[in-house]
Amino acid sequence: MDHSMSSISSMSSMDSSSSGSGMTMIFSNTHNTPLFSSAWTPSSPGTYAGTCIFLIMLAIIDRCLIAFKATMERHWLAAHLSRRYVAIAGKITEAGRIDSYPDAKVGFLITAQGVEEAVKIVHSVSEGPIPWRFSVDLPRASLFLCIAGVSYLLMLAVMTMNIGYFCSVLTGAFLGELTVGRYIQTNEHRH
Repeated sequence: MDHSMSSISSMSSMDSSSSGSGMTMIFSNTHNTPLFSSAWTPSSPGTYAGTCIFLIMLAIIDRCLIAFKATMERHWLAAHLSRRYVAIAGKITEAGRIDSYPDAKVGFLITAQGVEEAVKIVHSVSEGPIPWRFSVDLPRASLFLCIAGVSYLLMLAVMTMNIGYFCSVLTGAFLGELTVGRYIQTNEHRH
């Protein structure tokens, strides 16, 4: 029995020593926690403060990128909805065909026969997603890539479990939302 008890205690000491070499799961207050790589390890209180200021600025940039994307989404949607579509309703001229629409606005139409001046423009209101456009979807994907990259960097900073880094990210998110949060509006609350 003594032999089995000693092997159990040695196994439990091995388990505790192997788990001790992993990442700590409690917040620490050390000023030499590496950020993103071992090369970025603050060595003094000044460099630690600089790292915290960097994280605040990065979190503000994250909120600004999200606000910019939301603004661009509204711009792209407005441009899509204001595209001019000519409705055709017969074998008469293009201008004559569109006159029957009461919501149409007067405008100009260039056809194969030349410019027709008395043309009414009909705005298309369609349900579903906006059609794919290279001029819209490439910038949208690029913005999302930047937002995802910055967000993951902030997540990695929080995962260091350094209380200063954590508070810096929260402070930057707060300041960013305070300054540009009004631009990040969705249609969820509009009826």
